[in-house]
Amino acid sequence: MNGQELIQRYEAGERDFSVTELFGADLHGAELFGAILHGADLREADLSGADLSEVNLDWAILERANLSGANLSGATLLDANLPGANLLGANLSGADLKGANLKGATMPDGTVHK
Repeated sequence: MNGQELIQRYEAGERDFSVTELFGADLHGAELFGAILHGADLREADLSGADLSEVNLDWAILERANLSGANLSGATLLDANLPGANLLGANLSGADLKGANLKGATMPDGTVHK
């Protein structure tokens, strides 16, 4: 599935995109409030400026994904893989990152997670 198809299906009322292949998808600025992306492959996806508040990203693969400026407030990212992800300026208030792999990720404040 590509980013445009996901957005169209979301706008049509679908919310569950668990274990979806979205490698390199262009989802910048997408409004995906409350979507379920549990286990989705979002490696190298562009999610910059996206509204991902209340989104379930548990077990998602977000390696080298661009999440700069994204709203992840209230999102769950339990055991998610985010090595090398760009979270610069992202809103992580209330986000649950228990068990998430953030090695090499650029955090909202610009620091790189070790």
